[in-house]
Amino acid sequence: MAKSQKKGGNDQEKSRDPYMPFNFIVEIKGITVGGFSEVQGLSSKLELEEYVEGGMNHRVHRFPKYVDSPNLVLVRGLAERDDLWKWYQDVTRGKVELKNATIILKDSQQSDAIAWRISKAYPVAWEGPQLNASTGTEVAFERMELVHRGIYEQKVQKNK
Repeated sequence: MAKSQKKGGNDQEKSRDPYMPFNFIVEIKGITVGGFSEVQGLSSKLELEEYVEGGMNHRVHRFPKYVDSPNLVLVRGLAERDDLWKWYQDVTRGKVELKNATIILKDSQQSDAIAWRISKAYPVAWEGPQLNASTGTEVAFERMELVHRGIYEQKVQKNK
């Protein structure tokens, strides 16, 4: 048993435990999105410009160009709520509405631990469930892919 999980461990020790990846919520402005089972694409990468300097044959200079982030992929069980589907349909008809989103990771006490703000997102792909009658106990999942203009860490209010 980890030190922080023992009885009598102080709060400072508990905060050292890693956060569990299944304990999160997704908020999208103007849309009550419900529970998601998976979020992919919380990443970014600095793209580099390479410059070969004349006479410097032993190295290549690398300079930062821009930050690239993959599309955010949200997966959830298919339900009656169709607000994400309507948002996607609006985009396919040329009515692109940019919305900010927030992914909030919770700690073991269900308090907000870390949050990421997704800037000016809109849906670019939707995938419906794989329908198969032989898997009678599985949940039907839908997958929504959002393009965005950046991922930023957002400060969270710690409850004391």
